[in-house]
Amino acid sequence: MEKEEAMENPVGIEFIRNDPSRLESMTVEELRKLTRRVGIPSKGRKKDLVSALMTYSAKMENDTDKTSLPVSESPSSTIKMPQIDISSAKRKAKASTTSEDDAENSVAVSEVPQQTKKRSKKLELAESTRVKGGAKSVVTKQELSIETKEVIDTNRSRVIKRASSKIQGNALVVDQVDPSANSSEPWTVFAHKKPQKGWVAYNPKTMRPPPLSSDTKSMKVLSWNVNGLRALLKLESFSALQLAQREDFDVLCLQETKIQEKDVEEIRKSLFEGYDNSFWTCSVSKLGYSGTAIISRIKPISVKYGLGMPDHDSEGRLVTVEFDKYYLINGYVPNSGEGLRRLAYRVNEWDTTLSNYLKDLEKSKPVILTGDLNCAHEEIDIFNPAGNRRSAGFTEEERKSFGDNFLSRGLVDTFRKQHPNVVGYTYWGYRHGGRKTNRGWRLDYFLVSESIADNVHDSFILPDIMGSDHCPIGLVLKL
Repeated sequence: MEKEEAMENPVGIEFIRNDPSRLESMTVEELRKLTRRVGIPSKGRKKDLVSALMTYSAKMENDTDKTSLPVSESPSSTIKMPQIDISSAKRKAKASTTSEDDAENSVAVSEVPQQTKKRSKKLELAESTRVKGGAKSVVTKQELSIETKEVIDTNRSRVIKRASSKIQGNALVVDQVDPSANSSEPWTVFAHKKPQKGWVAYNPKTMRPPPLSSDTKSMKVLSWNVNGLRALLKLESFSALQLAQREDFDVLCLQETKIQEKDVEEIRKSLFEGYDNSFWTCSVSKLGYSGTAIISRIKPISVKYGLGMPDHDSEGRLVTVEFDKYYLINGYVPNSGEGLRRLAYRVNEWDTTLSNYLKDLEKSKPVILTGDLNCAHEEIDIFNPAGNRRSAGFTEEERKSFGDNFLSRGLVDTFRKQHPNVVGYTYWGYRHGGRKTNRGWRLDYFLVSESIADNVHDSFILPDIMGSDHCPIGLVLKL
């Protein structure tokens, strides 16, 4: 028997069932091709593949007497699913293996054969019927949960569609999902590899409170890791003036400016009018690295640069300004680095020194700490928690240090207080295009003293502002 014929023709499967020795003589690669062709899992050792093909062949014979009603085809693309044994569908869905892309979207996917080039959404499930006038197909009694996505592999010119399903009463309802939805606002797409019940995606259009009345005294602060201020200002798509006009902030805190002291005056003049008070600190140990700044239209009482310790202050990571009712500290916390080479320094020296510095300030006034704090504190703050346990920014050491040195010492994470079950990211790596799929981290914060936490009117994220691998965050504080 020709191998190609066995893969193309289901009759070949029955022929193999009658002569199992043919399977034993096939190579593992040939067996895997055959299993993929008929739509069953293709992982495992040779004996597992042989067993799976024998089981499939026997099942096909049992299914020859069964019939199914076809689902009517809608104008949109459809999926074609094989006939399945309803009584064992739940068990098979749990046992099925998934690809890495599937895992990254934290979904349980049943086996769905690939459809080459066709963008049709057709479900052929045993004893299924179609609901007229709607975009749903109702199938007989099930307890099956299938959450899925669309994967587009441009290199192979194929589109795989997987259904999104849920139980309503005693019927399985398969929703026809438009894959292009939210493509212009990817941050509104819920993306998490280990989602928990009740978690939802952050949407600033629907989750921000109404603005305060004009007679309510308040201050609005923005914070942004710009990942190179010179590069940002050169972008035609970005306008510092438009950002100021749109958000009407009182204070703007910048991190990772990457400029040198000799460039400060030139850049200061090129930003925007009306913000006459700006305070810059630059790295002197490594030029064109790190750097922070506070730009304000309100003149502060005092300004301080760094932590007052030479070992920590050579990289331009901290600026503190004092206003009437609080201190505002803009920080760019050191990244633990590749291979976690700076992890010990970060958790044992920097975090503890900064924490003690904040407690000293609190003796006279409440504090607001903002900036890129380089830690996704909880699993809700990172798309892929399991895959980043030893990645800088999500190690157990950094997360524990964040809790011990800041949250346990009286500071409040304002965004998490306002949105306890919301998945909102502030950083998306360039390397894998994480922003388009909303696979990110929440590394940027406004932490405030407990004494003023109830004065926070809004703690928000501005994910639509481009120009950096981070987006701005904001705080509105009633005075």
